[in-house]
Amino acid sequence: MLKAIHAQENKDAAKEKATAVAVKLREMKLKEAAKKIEDSITETLTYMEFPYAHWSKLRSNNVIERLNREIRRRTRVVGTFPDGNSALMLVCARLRHVASKAWGTKRYMSMKHLEDMQKEEALVTG
Repeated sequence: MLKAIHAQENKDAAKEKATAVAVKLREMKLKEAAKKIEDSITETLTYMEFPYAHWSKLRSNNVIERLNREIRRRTRVVGTFPDGNSALMLVCARLRHVASKAWGTKRYMSMKHLEDMQKEEALVTG
């Protein structure tokens, strides 16, 4: 049901779908779940205020997940650490390495869409 909300083509349609999902959840006697959707739908759909080309990257956290997998992979090799500082030093070293390499400096999304959106708004308010 939640995927159906985010699959909508615009924010208004997503809000309508969220209302329908909340009604369905109440019929299923899931009042707390319905209340959670109603209370937080505006914040959840904030990414829809940006250009469509950015939606998938704004609503996911793939970059963070990839970084966490890399850190987990490195820390598992060591196994146990003598203290928290040694674990922190390994993680920081890995973060510095990632930041200096190609996938750490690669642009995640193009700002051209935002610049175009800003120009359109300036013309409208003009």
